[in-house]
Amino acid sequence: MVLRKFLTSVLLATSTSAGKLVLHETRSTAPSGFVSHGPAPPGDLLTLRVALTSNHVAGLEEKLTLLATPGSPEFRQWLSMAEAPFVKPSPKTVSAFRTFTSRNNLTSTVISPNEDWVSISLPVSRANQLFGAQFELFSHPSLANNLTRTLSVSLPSELVGHVDVIHPTTAFHYPKTRRLRPVKSDRQLEKRAGSGSPPGSCNTSIPSNVMTPACLQALYGIPTAPATQPNNTILVTGYVSQWPETIDLAVFLETFRPDIPANTTFTLVTLDNGTDPQTPTAGGIEADLDVEYTIGKSPSVQIFRFLSVGGSKFGSGFMMDILDTTTYLDSLADADLPTVMTTSYEETETAFGISLATKICNNYMALGSRGMSIMFSSGDAGVRGDDGICTDNTFTPLFPASCPWATAIGSTIGFGPEIAVNFTGGGFSNFFPSPSYQTTQVAGFLETLPMEFEGIFNSTGRGYPDVAVQGWQFSIVVDETVFPESGTSLSTPTFAGIIALINDQLIAAGKPVLGFLNPFLYSNPTAFTDITIGYNQGGFCPVTAPAFNATAGWDPLTGSGTPLFAELLATALA
Repeated sequence: MVLRKFLTSVLLATSTSAGKLVLHETRSTAPSGFVSHGPAPPGDLLTLRVALTSNHVAGLEEKLTLLATPGSPEFRQWLSMAEAPFVKPSPKTVSAFRTFTSRNNLTSTVISPNEDWVSISLPVSRANQLFGAQFELFSHPSLANNLTRTLSVSLPSELVGHVDVIHPTTAFHYPKTRRLRPVKSDRQLEKRAGSGSPPGSCNTSIPSNVMTPACLQALYGIPTAPATQPNNTILVTGYVSQWPETIDLAVFLETFRPDIPANTTFTLVTLDNGTDPQTPTAGGIEADLDVEYTIGKSPSVQIFRFLSVGGSKFGSGFMMDILDTTTYLDSLADADLPTVMTTSYEETETAFGISLATKICNNYMALGSRGMSIMFSSGDAGVRGDDGICTDNTFTPLFPASCPWATAIGSTIGFGPEIAVNFTGGGFSNFFPSPSYQTTQVAGFLETLPMEFEGIFNSTGRGYPDVAVQGWQFSIVVDETVFPESGTSLSTPTFAGIIALINDQLIAAGKPVLGFLNPFLYSNPTAFTDITIGYNQGGFCPVTAPAFNATAGWDPLTGSGTPLFAELLATALA
């Protein structure tokens, strides 16, 4: 103990900086549910990830806009890995950080293929001094171990402009999954949504279940033929100890897609000690439904991967898992990069913090420039991404759905007409401004809001979701048993399967894949059925809580609407 105190005092004495500290990121309090237990022990060792500033993010944004905008002379001329160096740090940035670590006797390790992420290890006391922090121990009822976090972090002046993120510092996480509790629909809307005549294929043998792969095919005109191109890959991501069971997939296909061989399966990819044990009851509802409705929409034995990320199991948190996923994707050669990725997880923007969210979002921008379509669910708490803390009228945006370089998917319910289901997540980002591809549509929606609208939100922020798909009463198989499940988690893999089928026909025609989708989607409103009925209430707050209404044109419940496959395919091939 005496030796540790002596070493700490020596380290403090030798810590130096060429200039003053500049506040980098702060938060007033820890998120709801976290309790501080005072300062972290000064001798505890921290491993911090440091994001070095990319050399030309503005250039990457300009380039991707040209690549993804219909009518551009560079439309869909996606970049190779070698052609996309925008996120690498400049030599000046690398030199500034090396000088800082050398002066302070720190060892840094490059941990990303673009060399923009490095890690350093140092005692809490030294991290407090070097970065103007006050690391504390925080507990949360859902965490087995305490988190070491600070409510404020600063940068030495010589690193300002060279460092984007220091993690983990002000970002908090706790393990949760989208399947914590069943989502609910409003009974009046549900009754109204069911007033139309569903396609005949929606009349299943299970009365309480309406939505099946065959019903989705009939509703949206999705072809039943399997994909044929082996280099068209869908990646389904899995977090927080969620794994798909192959036996559940086999039962699902036998029951709902008998035209697909029951032994059709996925290739398992693991990251951060991820696994897929395939033992009875070891799987997860989220992972099972994601795989079932991706494969159930675009069958081909060659094109499915499930990425099992195990970090959260060991306390690293969903944010680190998302970050490690982007690093993994960055490292893939062009031939191995998935054309589509679907993810049914999200967290509040405030939990991530603006610096980490921005860095991850920029990574999605880089992946989009390489021809990848990235999809996230918009959440199941309406305008209240906090899952129903009803203390005020402030709306809570979710990330990564709010990232402008990802495509966010909302949910509908019913037939003739489809209606926005009230749990569908949506709103406006507090971190990211409205991108050019949606400014006209978002402005049109804002004009429909009454002057006395009570909700508090950022009207200049990126609006989401971008599109919607059915999300109510899907028949899924878990533990070899069929039962109904609802949520944007069902909508997202369904839309991912639609995009994969279009990519398959593009590749067969010798054309580039769809890649970053949003400018293409917003440029083709006739390829969607506009949803004009419904609202997304305040999550699980009372129905009277402020919320957005569906309206003609884009809205933050269903985006541009639900897809018409034939029209989307025709415009993609044109």
